[in-house]
Amino acid sequence: MSKKVLVGMSGGVDSTVSAILLQKEGYEVVGVYMKLHDNEAYHEENFSKAKRVGEYLGIKVHFHDLSSEFKNEVYDYFVDTYREGLTPNPCVLCNRTIKFGKMVEFADSLGIEKVATGHYLNCDGEFFYMAKDESKDQSYFVAQVRKEILPRLIFPLGKWLKEDVKEFAKNIPLLQDIGEQKESSEICFVENDYTEILERHMNIDQVGETVNSDGKVVGTHKGYMHYTIGKRRGFTVDGAHDPHFVLSINPKSNQIVVGKRDELAKDSFAIKKMNFFEDLGDEFESMVKVRYRTEAIPCRVKLNGDGGFVTLGEPVYGLAYEQVAVFYDDNRVIGSGIIC
Repeated sequence: MSKKVLVGMSGGVDSTVSAILLQKEGYEVVGVYMKLHDNEAYHEENFSKAKRVGEYLGIKVHFHDLSSEFKNEVYDYFVDTYREGLTPNPCVLCNRTIKFGKMVEFADSLGIEKVATGHYLNCDGEFFYMAKDESKDQSYFVAQVRKEILPRLIFPLGKWLKEDVKEFAKNIPLLQDIGEQKESSEICFVENDYTEILERHMNIDQVGETVNSDGKVVGTHKGYMHYTIGKRRGFTVDGAHDPHFVLSINPKSNQIVVGKRDELAKDSFAIKKMNFFEDLGDEFESMVKVRYRTEAIPCRVKLNGDGGFVTLGEPVYGLAYEQVAVFYDDNRVIGSGIIC
């Protein structure tokens, strides 16, 4: 009996190569293209590519409209979080609720146990691990996925370098024709800048006060939703000779607090919505990433019920609330929490 696997198909190189590799391993591949957002031209182009891939591989590719679920679970969260003066990470939430949530439910409806995508990471059924290609590693983005889902997941590209995937793809005529897509690390529904999304829902251009850490008004800004923690441009600081950075945001008063770089430093923070893949007790030491494109640094974590407190071995700059802290033991993801 052949093994079945549902593969998330975007019409791009990574998902196509993943499907080919799974076929070579003896899997009966079924594809699914997930419609997440409302950019119809985007979906028309990419589902057309996914269907052509399906025809080339001799597999069925389902069109699964998850736009309503995506809006409720991810898009609205994105907008509301910026409205609250915080910095969302929609990709982490999407992986938990949609790609490895609703997609797994769709696999269930088809009677398929295994689910695969073109993500660059590894999974042994108990833990996620960093990809061989560390420059493409996406283990950070799956750290909130439910533990019970892990035994069902396959990531064929986890042990590949991106350059080797591209070389492999050169031998597939169809992939030369359909071309490369945008890198998957980009937010899929943001074409240029996140503020373009926010402008559809509210007036973000409301001039406000720039204050220093003592609460003194030192300048103006163009509206708090234009700023995230650590940003150093787009506001005025009267008489400043040194660069100033956004330290915090107050949405109720439409104020941003700014200061010099040393004031950005944080050596501890709280976490909520914790998701761990093993029982680590009430206290443990590990490495932690506080943003995707940062180096992991040593930390000590104390857990207390639904929350936790993280003490860093060295300060970080630009720590943003609602981003994700991902804990690693070497290249193994042991869990995560939302910075609060």
